[in-house]
Formats: sequence, structure tokens, C-alpha cells
Amino acid sequence: MVDDDLNVGVLMFIAHRAMENRVFSALADAGFTDFTRAQGRLMSRIGPAGTRLTELAEQAQVTKQTAGFLVDQLERTGYVERVPDPTDARARLVRIVGRGQAVLPVARAAADQVEREWADHLGERGMAQLRRALTALREITDPYAE
Repeated sequence: MVDDDLNVGVLMFIAHRAMENRVFSALADAGFTDFTRAQGRLMSRIGPAGTRLTELAEQAQVTKQTAGFLVDQLERTGYVERVPDPTDARARLVRIVGRGQAVLPVARAAADQVEREWADHLGERGMAQLRRALTALREITDPYAE
């Protein structure tokens, strides 16, 4: 199959998967081997002040039960905690803590390294164009963009 035969979505997925593989490899090398990609994908959606489980489920496009199961696992291994939501006494927020905070710089460094390699391959101008194009697409593809 020629690359021209692949739709843009598949091409973006291939690049995403390559970055995700590198990030998870770096995390494993750093000793973070006790969480799954599904847990990592959910954890990546947790905001700095915490996020409600229902929002995590919606953003990850999984059921509330699946999100709850993943959060339970992350909580048991010290990556997240559930805390009262200060804006609604009935709700709870999921926050990144402990091991979760330690994961963040490792994951960020690995992602930054991949981006540097892509910039070396595409050139600074090409990488800037790619970032602008993907940012523009986010306006019509990401209902959670702020």
C-alpha cells in the first residue's frame, strides 16, 4: 500500500501510536511498569485541579463503569486519588498524586524527544506547519478543547 492510499486519520494514528510506544517504553525504563495504556490514556485526561469521573469517561469514550474500574486500579497503585469536589459536595474529583506526579516529567521528556526527532525529520518549518494544521483541526474535532 502506498502512503497516498492511507487516509489522513490513519496517518495521524500511526504517528500517535509511535509516540505512545516511545512514552510507554520510557516509563517502563524508569520503573513505571504497573499501569496499562488504557489507564495512561485515562490519566492523561485528568486536569491539574482534578477531573470528575463522568468527564473522564466521556472524554475517553468509555463507560462510567470502565472509567471507575481504571481509576480504582490507578488509586490502588498510588497514581491518583479521589477527593471532594469543592464546587459540588455530592461529587468527587480524580487528581494525579504521588507516583502519578512522578510519571508526568518522564512522559513529557519522552514526548518532547519524539517531537524533536520529528522536527529534525520534517524541518522546523514543516513541524511548525504540522502543529498549526493539527491545532486548527482541533477546533472542529475536539469537543473538549478549551
